[in-house]
Amino acid sequence: MPVRNSAKAVIIKDGSVLLTKNQHEQEIFYLFPGGGQEHGETLEEAVKRECIEEIGQEVVVGELLHIREYIGKNHEHAFFDHRVHQVEFFFACDLASPWNDQDQPARPDDYQVGVEWISLNKLEQIPFYPKKLGTILSNTKKGPFYLGDIN
Repeated sequence: MPVRNSAKAVIIKDGSVLLTKNQHEQEIFYLFPGGGQEHGETLEEAVKRECIEEIGQEVVVGELLHIREYIGKNHEHAFFDHRVHQVEFFFACDLASPWNDQDQPARPDDYQVGVEWISLNKLEQIPFYPKKLGTILSNTKKGPFYLGDIN
């Protein structure tokens, strides 16, 4: 399987971050909105498209904050992710218009069951990926640019 690029949005407002809520069987977990880059698409275009699909809103894409590799065979979800090798690009983003709880994702992911604002100081207490990035964001200090192969 080839390495896949993924563009993610880090949307922070009033001490909270906007995340997708996902469920696989009985497990609830949270992720940054975003997803796979399509052929011929820039990373900026990918994160904009993915946000419309997953949170139902357009975003303004800012600076590149972090790069994470995820090599599935090295982590706790290896039993189903063992073939995944993904490079994720995390961008600072702002909503293009005020948040409206009534907005609906255009094409949510298969496991996505909602969208929630989560307080930055609660990220270490919920099932959230990548965990290390949650720690960096909740500590309000700028972490490393390249995060490595983390989960």
